[in-house]
Amino acid sequence: MKIIYTIAGFYRAAGMERILADKANYLAGRGIEVLIVTTDQKSRPAAFPLDASVRRVDLGIDYEDNNGGRFISKFIRYPFKKYKHRRRLANLLKKERPDIIISMFCGDESFLPRLRYTGKTILEVHFSRFKRLQYGRQGVWRLADRYRNRKDGTVIRRFDRFVTLTHEDAAYWGNPSNGRVIPNFLSRIPVDPSSLTCKVVLGVGRFSYQKGFSRLIDAWAIVLKQHPEWGDWILNLAGDGEEYEQLQARIRNARLDSHVQMGGPYANMDAVYRGASIFALSSRYEGLPMVLLEAQSYGLPAVSFDCKCGPRDVITDGEDGILVPEGDVPALADALIKLMEDSSLRSRMGRKAREHASRWDKETIMQQWINLFQEI
Repeated sequence: MKIIYTIAGFYRAAGMERILADKANYLAGRGIEVLIVTTDQKSRPAAFPLDASVRRVDLGIDYEDNNGGRFISKFIRYPFKKYKHRRRLANLLKKERPDIIISMFCGDESFLPRLRYTGKTILEVHFSRFKRLQYGRQGVWRLADRYRNRKDGTVIRRFDRFVTLTHEDAAYWGNPSNGRVIPNFLSRIPVDPSSLTCKVVLGVGRFSYQKGFSRLIDAWAIVLKQHPEWGDWILNLAGDGEEYEQLQARIRNARLDSHVQMGGPYANMDAVYRGASIFALSSRYEGLPMVLLEAQSYGLPAVSFDCKCGPRDVITDGEDGILVPEGDVPALADALIKLMEDSSLRSRMGRKAREHASRWDKETIMQQWINLFQEI
């Protein structure tokens, strides 16, 4: 069997790229031929190690060269790049003749099912149905986002199968007849969980608008204002990204310099997770947040906004963590306080989180993919 994955780039150290690497390596280990096709890799190295048998091809479309440009510039250049993308991918498929091609919703979804080649098509989405609308863009960009969001709803039905990460998101897409739900998996479940004795609340992710760390910092300010005696607790934000300076300024303005730690990406995330007692997710939107799965595997009780999509499928509210209404910063602070002041509650929820982490076992999830391949 030969499988082709298509993705924009394989150079970011992000969740989608990491799970693709894990899938490709797993399938290669079962004797399946895997080819990863990118549009914007250029000469950058792979973000994650791949099995020696996994091949990579870049089509040289370079959509990202236009990112940040004016609307009219992108409007003029985009059709030419789309045409080049379609032609080059069609030629590659004609040459490779894959049994299955899996699009990761990175630019080819509008034309891939119409290309003539022998094989089945799968569209795999790693973000929520409403991702395009959650950037908060205004003016002509907002109109473009709304148009593309409506178009997405028709595109998915052209594929042989459409895979979402959560049941919540599948419902937002209208539970299409070709739909399947297959979550991401954990590469491994650690042998030793956190002891939950360190006075650390942990947030992990890219310092970006999507991850909403500014909201977590605001919630932390509320926590310490209500409980100044908890000054020995630390909020640890592990990651990097474009909002680093902005978040640092927010921390200084709130006089939280000695109570918030920012750093990373860390080489030893094992130690970072084990050095925390509570995990906090402040994202505005997700697909299925891998950091929540990882936190569960280390036995960390989680506090999270109930954003679209993912937290609701991962956290059993009141059992292994606490869900609060999306965007309600005071409620996020209250949930943190509830766990910080009650060590027995932390321990009880942490044990449940650890138990529930078995749902994200690699073998279990990858067997679902194998079954899907056989089904089509």
